Amino acid sequence: MKLRRFFWPVIGLSAVAFSIWLLLNELRGISLDDVWDGLAAIPPRAWIMSGLSSLIAYLALADYDQMALSHLGKRVSWVFVALCSFTTYALSHNLGGSVLSGAVIRYRAYETRGLSAQEVGVLVAFCWFTFVLATILVVSAVLLLSPDLLGRFADFAGPAVSRAAGAAGLLFVALYVLGSWLGLRPLRLGSFQLHYPSLPLVARQLLVGPLELLAAAAIIYFALPATGNPGYLAVLGIFVISFSAAQISHAPGGIGVLEVVFLGGMPDIDPVSVLAALLVFRLFYLIIPLIAALGVVAAFEKAQYGKH
Repeated sequence: MKLRRFFWPVIGLSAVAFSIWLLLNELRGISLDDVWDGLAAIPPRAWIMSGLSSLIAYLALADYDQMALSHLGKRVSWVFVALCSFTTYALSHNLGGSVLSGAVIRYRAYETRGLSAQEVGVLVAFCWFTFVLATILVVSAVLLLSPDLLGRFADFAGPAVSRAAGAAGLLFVALYVLGSWLGLRPLRLGSFQLHYPSLPLVARQLLVGPLELLAAAAIIYFALPATGNPGYLAVLGIFVISFSAAQISHAPGGIGVLEVVFLGGMPDIDPVSVLAALLVFRLFYLIIPLIAALGVVAAFEKAQYGKH
C-alpha cells in the first residue's frame, strides 16, 4: 500500500529529472539573457492575445464541470462551479497527477453542495473523458488536415500513418456518439457505473472540449515569432501532443516534458523564441491561475471554518 502511494510521485519526479536533462542538452549554449531577450521581443499585442486565449481556455474548462453536473442531474450555482473548476485545474495542472489531485479538490468543494463521493467520482470521470475525447478529436482532425505532423517526431510516421491514425481517432469519436444515440448500457467497474451522456451533452463535449485546447494552443501561437512559424494548425497539433505527454508523465506542471516534446516538434524556429513562447504559456496557463487559485482556496476554507 505504501509503495502504491509513492508510485506516481516517483514516476512524475523521474520524468521531470529526465526531461530537464534532455532539455539542458537541447538548449546548450543558450543563456538566461537570451531567454530574456526572447521574451522582450514578443510584442504587446501578442501578450494581450495570449492572455485572452488563456481566459477563454479556463472558461471552457468551467463548462466541463457544468456538463458533468447536468449529466448527474445536479444543480449548483454557476459561480461556484466556475470557481471550483478554475481552482481544480489551476492546482492539478501544477501538481501533476491531475485526475487524482482534481478528485480530491472537487470532493472537498462539492460535498458542501450535497454531492456524494460516488457522484463526485462520476463527475471526475466525466471531465477526464471529455478531455480525452477532445484530445482524440483535435489530434485526429489535425493529422488528416496536416498529415506531415507526426513526421516532426518520428521519421517512420509518414502521411499514410498520420491519415490512418486520424481516421481511427475519428472512428472512435463516432462510435462514442453512436453509443449515446443508441443508449447503450453503462460501463460498470464494480459498483461504479458510468452512463453514456445524452446526445445534447455529447455535442457540448465535442464543442467545448476542443475549444479549450484550441485556446490553450493559441497562447503559444500568438507568442511565437512569424519567422519559421509553421502555422496555427501545426502549433495546435504539437501542443496537444506535448501537453498530453506532460499530463501522462504526472510531472508537476509538466516541467521539462512539455518543453522537450514541443521543441522536438519545432525544429525550424529558433529554440530561444520557442522557449520564450512556452514561458508565456506557463505564465498565463499555470503560474497566474495557480496564484489566483490559492487565494480562492484560502477564501473557501475561511468561509467553511466560519460555519463551524
